[in-house]
Order: sequence, then C-alpha cells, then structure tokens
Amino acid sequence: MNINIQDLKKKIIYRSAYRGSKEMDSLLGSFSKKYVNILNEEDLVCLSKLMDIDDENLYKYNQGLKTTVKINENKVTKLFRYFVYKKI
Repeated sequence: MNINIQDLKKKIIYRSAYRGSKEMDSLLGSFSKKYVNILNEEDLVCLSKLMDIDDENLYKYNQGLKTTVKINENKVTKLFRYFVYKKI
C-alpha cells in the first residue's frame, strides 16, 4: 500500500479536530497535534483507524471506562488511553 504520509497527517489533524462533540474535538485534536509528527507510518495508520471509533467509546476508553467496542491495544491506543487533555 502506497501512503502519502503528509496527506495522512493532514487528514488525521482535520478528522481529530472536527469530531462532532466539543469534548472529543479538544481531546482527540490535542492528542493528534501532539503526536502526529513523531509517529511512524504504521502508527499513523493505527491512529487513523482509532478515529473510526465513535466519540462515546473513545472518550470512555480514554477515561478508563468499559467500552461497547473492542479496541485493539497498540502503541497509539496506549498513548491515547493515558493522554490527559489540559486546557490552556
């Protein structure tokens, strides 16, 4: 599979900042901005797949609550699970 990394990064930043709920826009948007330029191609694909999960389950996962969907553990999901959003 041939992936344009810069296009994928732009897509991730956009998708993470326009989720539909203000809380997830802030949480996932700040997470993506923090990590998008340090993740490798495989991790970026994992992040893109993570964003396919609905807001409610992503929020629950980040908060350590039980989700209704299976979220596969990998480097990106672990980073997200322990990410703490701090409003500036």
